[in-house]
Amino acid sequence: MKRLLLSFWLLCLAGLAFAQSSALPDFADLAEKQGPVVVNISTTQIIRGNRLGMPQFPFDEDDPAFELFKRFIPRHPQVPRDFENKSLGSGFVISADGYILTNAHVVDGADEVVVKLTDKREFKAKVIGSDKRTDVALIKIEASGLPVARLGDTTRLRVGEWVAAIGSPFGFENTVTAGIVSAKGRSLPQENYVPFIQTDVAINPGNSGGPLFNMKGEVIGINSQIFSRSGGYQGIAFAIPIDVAMDVQAQLKSGGKVSRGRLGVTIQEVSKELAESFGLTKPGGALVTAVEKGSPAEKAGIETGDVILKFEGKVVNSSGDLPRMVGSTKPGTRSTVQVWRKGATRDITISVGEMSEEKLAGKAPRGKGGKATEPAVSNKLGLVLSEPSAEQRKQLGVSHGLVVEDVRNGGARTDLRPGDVILALVSKGVHTEINAVEQFNGLLAKFDKNSTITLLVRRGEAQTFITIKGVGDK
Repeated sequence: MKRLLLSFWLLCLAGLAFAQSSALPDFADLAEKQGPVVVNISTTQIIRGNRLGMPQFPFDEDDPAFELFKRFIPRHPQVPRDFENKSLGSGFVISADGYILTNAHVVDGADEVVVKLTDKREFKAKVIGSDKRTDVALIKIEASGLPVARLGDTTRLRVGEWVAAIGSPFGFENTVTAGIVSAKGRSLPQENYVPFIQTDVAINPGNSGGPLFNMKGEVIGINSQIFSRSGGYQGIAFAIPIDVAMDVQAQLKSGGKVSRGRLGVTIQEVSKELAESFGLTKPGGALVTAVEKGSPAEKAGIETGDVILKFEGKVVNSSGDLPRMVGSTKPGTRSTVQVWRKGATRDITISVGEMSEEKLAGKAPRGKGGKATEPAVSNKLGLVLSEPSAEQRKQLGVSHGLVVEDVRNGGARTDLRPGDVILALVSKGVHTEINAVEQFNGLLAKFDKNSTITLLVRRGEAQTFITIKGVGDK
């Protein structure tokens, strides 16, 4: 009987332990303890109008012509001369003397930044610096004795782990939402310097700049953006890892800007087909599609068609890894780059340059054909090609290549477009420069219908590698 009772109690205890271990997490303590470190940020941007709320004229009001033009253009008194554009965001305190982290897009262009604490106190903030590439900004308020956020270690963060966000979605201050880590190290278009943390935490406009907490109450990220077709939360949100943010804020605090390393190359992802064309055993690395003239990469001897496999001994698993590795390297550092070229690896020493401010890239003139060798006849890829004149090569910014005049019977298969310039053909690691239509078609004739080739193509001001399967299948 005693044994039965003992077994019964053991089963009850085991059941209780299982129930406790399988229960949903409780975020109440986290919200209570960490809520005070989160702040509401409101910004005001003054949009300058003209003095009468009218279209601007090329002369002053004192000019006699002003009165004449004013009679023919109606006034709109309801349009103010200047108006205020207000927006909301979030942030969190990282030092007791008033330093606060938020997103760069929260304070970008703001004429006034106001920080509101959970105890209802409000302060005007000064923007110490912001970095658009990582979307991190550091601001400062004149206060002391503030509650400070505890920072976590993102290297220990695990996919599937519970996390919580506190912020001001749509202006609702100190809103707590929760979810799990969906993925780590995400790369987003035009966001090459941040290995984002992906979560399914409900994030909406106003949450930007707020903290993402682990269950220990430590900040492991800054909520930055969402993936949405509606403008609101749809289950996918992205946060900037706190280690990235703290590195940025340290540079902003000391110098007001962020210094990054650069190589001066344009790269793309290595697909399975590209790996086959370049003779790699598996996809990986960053494929160099262009090398900037006078850049550290050109001086070191890196070439178009090289696949960068390692940087300073660290494996480049995907093209998105390289900008982060190089960007975090101090300019002037001599680094070793391992590249794959013509079927073999080689190590190249490069002196890392410094990333300058972003440049606006214009469009190169689109080719309209030069000496049309086959003006109406397409080749086995369905391409009508022409050899550009010297003037066209100058306009296109190339020294050789063939202009794609038309794409027939295989546009979707080749992914080439009229106006593209074919610069080179790559197959099994052999890189052949293209100079003439007859030469190109002769090379194509050597491949059967099951072959796969890769073309180096100039499109606008960019270069890219395009893989074509079934060369003979027109």
